[in-house]
Amino acid sequence: MTAQGNRSALRKVLAINLFQSVAGGGIGAWAQSTALVGAALDNLGDAGVYGVSLYAEGRSARHKARAARISGWLLIGFSLMLAVEVLRRFFLGAEPIGVAMMIWAACNAALNLICLKLLRSHRDEGAHFAASWIFTSNDTLVNLGIVVSGALVLWIESPFPDLIIGLIVAVIAFRGGREILEIAEEASEPSSSKKN
Repeated sequence: MTAQGNRSALRKVLAINLFQSVAGGGIGAWAQSTALVGAALDNLGDAGVYGVSLYAEGRSARHKARAARISGWLLIGFSLMLAVEVLRRFFLGAEPIGVAMMIWAACNAALNLICLKLLRSHRDEGAHFAASWIFTSNDTLVNLGIVVSGALVLWIESPFPDLIIGLIVAVIAFRGGREILEIAEEASEPSSSKKN
């Protein structure tokens, strides 16, 4: 793939994730859904990752590994913020709107599939693209989980499914961040071994 093609894919997924973050954050706040707010935070983290990856594109493997490392720490940071939000809503209470959760999460999942299609042929273009693929794959699973959570909120008339999914989103994001850091470490090993 050409650097121009890589940049084009990254710009598109960056724009999609910024839209998901803004729209999802507003809908999540209105619907009092921890899971949707978490997904919006995750999308914001993804947008940061894609922005960093866009910077790294066309640069050396060391720059790409550094971009992936920043991406990993961003995702870990957002996962911790979400965990705090889940605890806050657990103690203060919330009444999530199940229908809104299901509709927006389904839209989000569809947008994530578009992102995966855009990224598929670029997965092996460096650590920064590998990180992007992990982010988007995680997002797809998360949004499918939120659809189920919304259905459970409607069925049992309790906020707990939303809080549980919110916590699961935080765990998935944390694990994804660690995985990306491992990819960045592996990508930087050849250059470090040359120095020795």
